[in-house]
Amino acid sequence: MLDCTDRHDRFFMRLLSKHILLYSEMITTSAIMHGDRDYLLGFDETEHPVVVQLGGSDPEVLSQTAKICEDYGYDEINLNVGCPSDRVQSGAFGACLMAQPELVAECVVAMKSATSLPVTVKHRTGIDDQDSWDELVKFIQLQVDAGVDALIIHARKAWLSGLSPKQNRDIPPLQYDWVYKLKQMFSDTEIIINGGIKTLQQCQQHLQHVDGVMLGREPYANPFMLANLDAELFGDPATSVDRLQILQKFYPYIESHMSKGMKLSHVIRHIIGLFHGQPNGRLWRRYLSENSFKKGAGIEVIQQAAKLVT
Repeated sequence: MLDCTDRHDRFFMRLLSKHILLYSEMITTSAIMHGDRDYLLGFDETEHPVVVQLGGSDPEVLSQTAKICEDYGYDEINLNVGCPSDRVQSGAFGACLMAQPELVAECVVAMKSATSLPVTVKHRTGIDDQDSWDELVKFIQLQVDAGVDALIIHARKAWLSGLSPKQNRDIPPLQYDWVYKLKQMFSDTEIIINGGIKTLQQCQQHLQHVDGVMLGREPYANPFMLANLDAELFGDPATSVDRLQILQKFYPYIESHMSKGMKLSHVIRHIIGLFHGQPNGRLWRRYLSENSFKKGAGIEVIQQAAKLVT
């Protein structure tokens, strides 16, 4: 998720679960080709397994960036064909690519020819008036024929005009039954469902029909929902079931990056939801919001905020 699942957030999420597959925020191919690659692609080894999500539509450039990402040590390459924002559309990638399924297939072939990593595609069930069942099946068949290793399906269409990205996450109706049916049709292809999933119980229900579940906005807003995920979904003891223990484990990471010039405010936004739904959780959020941007703010800001909820 843009501006959300950066390296600091991913490290934090790994403290909550050792089994989840982590995704980078979407990174454009042009940024990788012309920008600061270490800043864009660098990550901590403890994040493994971690996927890099690319935004682009030029098969040749995608093949080059896929190789670059492999060299950086990522475990999987994912192509975003689901983001509906105006900024993404202007770059001719994201959800608008669903109107060009043959081009997406070319991109898959190009990336697979350049890397030994799994190549996956994240997409919608349709866009605008191109939202029929037959069009979706055609899109998927082309990707399967191209050798895609998995499909992550946001189970609702996107309106590329008339709705904001936020509205596109809420207003178009969810079509979970379509994703279930696709798994039945393409039984040899890994199908992962995404969209509107808020609890581990819902994850368990979906896993009766598909191979995996992608969670996005919900754990970002309420990260502690992942604390029991390892135990409930993987049969492994929970990594940590105490919010303060998680913070204690996060402090050395924060201090290490602040010693290299990172501002506290860069990481605060990722942990602000840790006490979601807890007594005095509002005090925690307010204290962090009001004090993390102050000159010289350090780890003591988080420690002081934690005292408000203990």
